[in-house]
Amino acid sequence: MKKINRRTFLSGIGSSLAFLCINSSAAAKKTSIKQSGLAEVFKDRFRIGTAISSDTLVNNNSRLLRLIAREFNTITAENDMKWEMIRPSLDNWNWEVADKFVEYGLENQMLMVGHALVWHAQIPDAVFFRNGKPKSKNEMLRIMENHIGAVVDRYKHAISVWDVVNEAIDNNKWRKTNWYKQIGNEYFEKAFALAREADPSAHLIYNDYGMDNPDKQDFLLLAIRRLKSKGIKVDGVGMQLHAALDGPSAKQVENAIVKFHKAGLQIHITEMDLDVLPKVDDYSGAEISTNYQYDERLNPYTEGLPDHIAKLHTERYTELFEVFVKHSDKVARVSTWGTVDSESWKNGWPVKGRTNYPLLFDRNYSPKEAYHSIINLAS
Repeated sequence: MKKINRRTFLSGIGSSLAFLCINSSAAAKKTSIKQSGLAEVFKDRFRIGTAISSDTLVNNNSRLLRLIAREFNTITAENDMKWEMIRPSLDNWNWEVADKFVEYGLENQMLMVGHALVWHAQIPDAVFFRNGKPKSKNEMLRIMENHIGAVVDRYKHAISVWDVVNEAIDNNKWRKTNWYKQIGNEYFEKAFALAREADPSAHLIYNDYGMDNPDKQDFLLLAIRRLKSKGIKVDGVGMQLHAALDGPSAKQVENAIVKFHKAGLQIHITEMDLDVLPKVDDYSGAEISTNYQYDERLNPYTEGLPDHIAKLHTERYTELFEVFVKHSDKVARVSTWGTVDSESWKNGWPVKGRTNYPLLFDRNYSPKEAYHSIINLAS
């Protein structure tokens, strides 16, 4: 993989990580193609990002990659830096697709977000178990240290922002993951300490869904304060914002942004999409293991989105972006979880085989009305 000097790269997008806050136009200047995209429109407010899928990188989807380069100045690998992709077994590292992601980001002078160093899902069982029995706490911590050190060190020349821990909290308590069961909440602390040791200048984020929940906010802030008392800094919070037509409300999102900002954290909207399909059993989380049986009644828009639903889609995106613009002094980045509807994980979750419309570009790569509406907000 081609390497460039980290300082040279960062100088192209801002002299320090302070560029995350507001002024982020330098990275959008490589080609004239940037001048008409979302990144250019919002350059004086916050960064605009998207997630890139494995298929896009492996198949070199040039049409989609050109669209991403035009519209966005920040990218996240949807899956290719998760443990099972980059390290399918403890003795087997597979850097190929992650390297492609980084090369694309460097070529287009984009801010890249590493996602995610420590998560309970999409990870080999061998991290936690040997012959069906749990590994010791010390052995698991050594594995974590080795993994974080190797991944961050490989990409520290290019990646300066990391989702360090992903989805560790279940409302007002620690999620009972294998990390927690076998290490306790110390794993949260160790993950951030190890990431900071691997790259002292990196911007380190805790990322989760349901961050509009006040109980979850309070639990996270208490955990972060405890880390701070031990000299371990968490720089930002990632609010995934997998939204639906009926929630979370713009006010709930605004309250969360204000609360996290008062606690000294930068706010990143990290995985934004908008599910327009009927809910299943009123489920509103984003736990990846959730899976419901297919029912045609849950998949009503296979031939296209009705006008009244498209209107609601536009209104929801607009009201949420109104909050981001209002609090652009607090919001560092807004990233959607994908670019075009056809690639969204929402087509297969929480029910497989559905046709969803959660993003800003349709299946023909054309911008939707919501796209034009949020651009009008910036101008």
